[in-house]
Amino acid sequence: MAVVPLLFAVLGDSPPARGFLVDFSVALGFVGLSMMGLQFALVARFQRMVAPFGEDAVVQFHRQISPVATAFILAHPLLLMVQDASVVGLFNPFTAPWRARFAVISAVCLLAIVLTSAWRRRLRLRYEAWQILHTVLAIASVLFALAHIVLVGRYVDTPWKRVLWTVMTAAFVGLIVWVRLVRPLRRLRRPWEVAHVTAERGAATTITLRPVGHEGFGFEPGQFGWITVERSPFALTQHPFSFSSSAEAEGSVQMSIKALGDFTRSITELRPGARAYLDGPHGVFTPDRNEGPGFVLIAGGIGIAPMLSMLRTFADRDDPRPCHLFYASRTCEDATLLDEVRELESRLDLTLVLVLEDPPSDWTGERGRIDGPLLRRRLPERYPRMQFFICGPTPMLDAVESILAEVGVPTAHIHTERFVFV
Repeated sequence: MAVVPLLFAVLGDSPPARGFLVDFSVALGFVGLSMMGLQFALVARFQRMVAPFGEDAVVQFHRQISPVATAFILAHPLLLMVQDASVVGLFNPFTAPWRARFAVISAVCLLAIVLTSAWRRRLRLRYEAWQILHTVLAIASVLFALAHIVLVGRYVDTPWKRVLWTVMTAAFVGLIVWVRLVRPLRRLRRPWEVAHVTAERGAATTITLRPVGHEGFGFEPGQFGWITVERSPFALTQHPFSFSSSAEAEGSVQMSIKALGDFTRSITELRPGARAYLDGPHGVFTPDRNEGPGFVLIAGGIGIAPMLSMLRTFADRDDPRPCHLFYASRTCEDATLLDEVRELESRLDLTLVLVLEDPPSDWTGERGRIDGPLLRRRLPERYPRMQFFICGPTPMLDAVESILAEVGVPTAHIHTERFVFV
């Protein structure tokens, strides 16, 4: 996908060569622009495209290739200046031709995207404000870059090449229309409402959503949805949360949410009847797509939510396969949904290993963190054949993935859910 513009450029009668550095800089600019356009597809939530990898992996890929695309695009003018120092004059906004002005504006927008994303917390940008800024800057950067290419005209100087670039531009615009207009229109016709708001231990809240005027949708245990509450479905900001209810329950769905930010802290203020819009289901973090003779679930903090959905689903299906749940929490009082998990012990072949970082003096269970010695001691026999699901803070995920690799769990049996979308 990234090199398609190069094919457009070299097909047909090529313009006279201008030296390696100049042509190489143009190639980097084309590839960087194509990679920027690809970003819109990566975040458009096309389930068929995302399904083989998981949305969290695709978003992580989006975050990783954005700096590469930025480097390619910025290398374009830098290499031109190395070839010819007079190019510096094109950066003067008062005397430069419009083709150069558009290029500078595009590059500035691109740099602003990278800096505000990398330093969002340092800049104290609220998530909602950052998301709006991110979207506007991304659209502006791509459109100004396309305007620069058209005005330069060197590689779009024939009718058929202009048609190809028009199609490419239309694809960019079409993705924006799909994400910001078509999908919200579909959600507008399928509203939900808040049925119940339940306070949970560990500064968490469970909200029950029921469909209004439709049957809702089915989901697989462990999946998640993007939610908008008391806002238009056209709002730029949506929030992803795992379903914590059973996939076998019809109609209503539940999400268990920990107060970690501006939106999550406001969940407690919701009242029954509040209008909501739900985009889902999403995700491949589910035992339904990763069958095995048993399951090892490893959760930290609110990462227990998708695990509870799995356990509730297993119970409703009378699934006899063994489940081993390692649940890490700072204290017993902070262990969200612990009571619900313990209720399921009587309905499942479930072994709960609660690991407390700050246990009471009379605690006889596991303490500290989930580490190699603990897993080696408490994992069941034949654990390499089981499927492992891990959800929690990123440092815990990284550590547990390394530990499981060390103890011989096949990589194909390790599944993680990383809600790091910013």
